Amino acid sequence: MAKGTIEAGVCGLKTTVVVEDKDGMNYTLKVDSECGAYKDLDERLPEVSMMAGFDPIGSGAVYEACRVKCKHGACPVPMGIIKTVEVAANMALPQDVKVTLEK
Repeated sequence: MAKGTIEAGVCGLKTTVVVEDKDGMNYTLKVDSECGAYKDLDERLPEVSMMAGFDPIGSGAVYEACRVKCKHGACPVPMGIIKTVEVAANMALPQDVKVTLEK
């Protein structure tokens, strides 16, 4: 099991995803989000392959399910979900991802 908490930025909306091993190749998702675009994401995407991280950027099941309701190309939620799947599948260590913005 792995848990990811994604704080999207200026919108201030938090999304939490819990990823659990289903059968060694596929992982179930439980998504809890303050964002309306992701409130029912785990109904549209109840499970994902451990190979999701190898899809080209912006493609694959996670991005396809996310773009149904989210039209913001810079939203970090899809990437956060994929990173959490990688951790659950022991394909990545649980290391935080950070973008620092300045102007």
